Amino acid sequence: MKHSTFASIALSFPLAFSGSVAAETLWSSNSISYLKNTSDFEVLTNDSINVFTFEHASGHNWGDLFLFADRTLASADDNHIEFKGTYGEITPRLSLSYLLDEKMSFGIVKDTYLAANIEMSSDTFGSFDNVLLGVGTDLAIPHFKYFQANVYYANNDNIDDDYQLTMVWGYDFPLQKHKITFNGFFDWSSAADDHESEFHFNPQLLVDVGHYFNNAGHFQAGIEYSYWNNKYGITGLDDESVISAMIKITL
Repeated sequence: MKHSTFASIALSFPLAFSGSVAAETLWSSNSISYLKNTSDFEVLTNDSINVFTFEHASGHNWGDLFLFADRTLASADDNHIEFKGTYGEITPRLSLSYLLDEKMSFGIVKDTYLAANIEMSSDTFGSFDNVLLGVGTDLAIPHFKYFQANVYYANNDNIDDDYQLTMVWGYDFPLQKHKITFNGFFDWSSAADDHESEFHFNPQLLVDVGHYFNNAGHFQAGIEYSYWNNKYGITGLDDESVISAMIKITL
C-alpha cells in the first residue's frame, strides 16, 4: 500500500466504525516542554542542542489519541554545521470494546485496540514518512497511572519494513511534600536486511514545581534520559546515553 492509503486508514478508523454512537471526549491534555542536552547524542553530535516539544493526549469513548512534534535546533560549532529539524508522531488507537460493543479485557489487560502510528520527519539532512499499524493494550499494573503496550508492522519510507514494540508508562508518587512523576517509553524495532535492530529507552523524572505555589499540575522540572542501542538501526555506533535538563508546561 502507498503511504497515503495507510495514513487515511489510520486517521479515519475512529469515525469509520463509530456507528450510531456519537464520539465523546473524556479527557484531554496539552503541554509544551524544553530539553537541553548535558552531553553528546549519537548521530547528531553538536555540542549544544535545544529541543522544543508540543504534546497532545486525549481519551475518547472510541479510544485514545497521542501526538507530538519536536523542533530540534543544534548550534554550529568547530566540528558541525547548524542543524534544524522537525519530527512528529500521530498515534490514534481504536478500542475494540467500543467497536464490538463488548468488553475486550482479560487478566491485566483492561482494553484492546487497533493501533496506528504515523512518523514524520524533515530536517537539514532529509525527510521521511513512516506508517505503523498493529494492535495495542492498556495494562492494569499496580500503582501506575497508565501502562500501554503496542505492537506494529512498520511501513518505512527510507529503509526496509520491520516490526516495532512500544511500551509507555506513567507513574505518580508523592515524596513527603513533593509530587514527582516518572513516565516515559521504550521502543524496540526488529532488524532487516539494511539495518540492525534497535532499542530506545527514554524515561523522564519530573518534579511538580507548581505544587509549591498552589498551582499543581502546570509546571514541572527535572530530567530526561535517553539510552539508545543501534540508533536508527545504524551499525557501529556507540550506545547513546544522555541526560537532558527538562522543563514542562501543561496548558
